[in-house]
Amino acid sequence: MKKLLLTLALVSALTVTGCSNNTEKPADNNAKTEQKTENKSEEKAAIKEMKGADLEAIEQDKKKKETVLVVDVRSKDEYDQGHVKWAINMPIDTFEQEVSKLDAYKDKAVITICNSGKKSQKAAEVLVNNGFKDVTNAEGVKKFEYKLVKFANILPADLVKASEDTNNVIVDVRDKKDYDKGHIKNAISMPLDEADARLSEIPTDKPVYTYCYSGNKSGQLAQKLVERGNKDVFNSLDGTKEHDYELVK
Repeated sequence: MKKLLLTLALVSALTVTGCSNNTEKPADNNAKTEQKTENKSEEKAAIKEMKGADLEAIEQDKKKKETVLVVDVRSKDEYDQGHVKWAINMPIDTFEQEVSKLDAYKDKAVITICNSGKKSQKAAEVLVNNGFKDVTNAEGVKKFEYKLVKFANILPADLVKASEDTNNVIVDVRDKKDYDKGHIKNAISMPLDEADARLSEIPTDKPVYTYCYSGNKSGQLAQKLVERGNKDVFNSLDGTKEHDYELVK
């Protein structure tokens, strides 16, 4: 009887131990899986580097320039003196506080630029820290001979805001038929092929905002205005084919 009781006790102990081991293993595995998932989600994108020649090639290509957003983080004064063709301006001093303005571009390639590459590197770090996945720091404007322009590039929200102020001149550079179907509030129509003959219709003493389908034709008009002597000229990078503007007739 004693032998039987001893045998039953041993069997019971082994059974409890076995069950305990089996329930612990899945818990450990689940914890490891959760930890790996958490670590993976916390991984930040690596910041890439770009030579000036490569950025210049993108800036001069109408199709390639649509695939990136270039952000010049120098001061407004430096930007106004000349910047790469399609860059917007977000000075490094306030970049981190204003980075949310770029949330719509998180899935797009973003290129930062400054004079030497130092400030733009800081901006690139802010971007990856905020979840941007494709970030590149380009060679600075004092290290490569870019073809610089002086009209400012702006984001859609800036154009919409500008259209609310009747002191601003809003110019739609698309075809007249598309203007008639719907245009931004308070905009006048001036297709690019009519611009040279009608340039005098645009005042020189008021801020001028241009837009078109994709920013290309409106950029050309913006350049004509700067060469004519206009000081405050702003071109919308995203046209009506790229942003869902509220259009009026």
